[in-house]
Amino acid sequence: MREPAQQRQDRIAEVVRERGVARITDLADELGVSVVTVRRDVEELAQRGEVRRGHGVARSLRPMPEQTASGSEAIAMIVPESNTYLTEAVQGAREAAEKAGLRLALHITAGYGGAEERQAVHQALDAGARGLLLSPHWRTQEEADADQSWLSDLDVPTVLVERRPSRTSAIYSVDCVRTDHAYGVHLALGHLADLGHRRIVLAARDDSPTARVIRAEFTAQSAARGLAKGCRAILSSPTAGPDPRVADPRALDLAETVVDTRATAVVIHSDMDALVLVRGLQAAGISVAGDCSVVAYNDVVADMGPVPLTAVAPPKAELGRMGVDLLLRRLEAARGGLRPGPTRHLELLPALVVRGSTASAAS
Repeated sequence: MREPAQQRQDRIAEVVRERGVARITDLADELGVSVVTVRRDVEELAQRGEVRRGHGVARSLRPMPEQTASGSEAIAMIVPESNTYLTEAVQGAREAAEKAGLRLALHITAGYGGAEERQAVHQALDAGARGLLLSPHWRTQEEADADQSWLSDLDVPTVLVERRPSRTSAIYSVDCVRTDHAYGVHLALGHLADLGHRRIVLAARDDSPTARVIRAEFTAQSAARGLAKGCRAILSSPTAGPDPRVADPRALDLAETVVDTRATAVVIHSDMDALVLVRGLQAAGISVAGDCSVVAYNDVVADMGPVPLTAVAPPKAELGRMGVDLLLRRLEAARGGLRPGPTRHLELLPALVVRGSTASAAS
């Protein structure tokens, strides 16, 4: 049975008072009615002086309540230690949280395995976090699978940032936002192929979901382009494998590999590894980009080396902002007793930033 207009408008007014501002499209989704219906309801509420209309939003006539004096955190973000890639995502999340009148508490996890992440989650919840942004290590697929049980038991809204569970996972119904890294590999290979490169080496990490996607896509896409015979993948460093405590034999010397394979281009994940490996190329007398073009992946510090590196640039800050946006939808729906709407798995496209490390392939 359809909800009476007055009852629906009362719910809208209550939600707007609690949130301070609510988007028309979000209200329509949560109430299960059309955008036109909500827009008409907001117009009537504005005429009665209960809300204030804005461009695509309804605003409260009173300011949002301030943070409690105890300073308890409203939402928490949990990221791995020494992950420079996520620094911009953290900053984007912080800006989005502050704009929404919430405080973001950051928890850094170290160590090997998921025990510290579980501990960080419990600490965040004990401190009063009402929602979580999580970027688990997941150095292996086995680690990701092992996390399913405890993550599925969380009773607060949760969003995975730069992580996406498999379809058979118990946490596939959790909201997530990540970069479309398959497209990032497409950009890198496409740029090099357009420059005439046919023998390309991938020097990549293998200790995160991002790294595994890059490695798999490089193999698949180079084959699809007819480049499989001229392309090879190695590990970017001895400690870039699933277990950093054990040297991985896949970490071959990049300069030697370039010479042995007669490669004219290299894709390197990540930026920090790229700066080290480029120095090794130059020490071996291999000019960047005269003898060998280089594309870095991440674009965190790619422009800071002796040769500014062409790089695939994921939308790192936007990942954090969109993560908070997804989390706020869940929190606001819970406060208003509304339906949270469908689970959302968002993918954001990276860009390619061309600098001085790529040039046409030498004949």
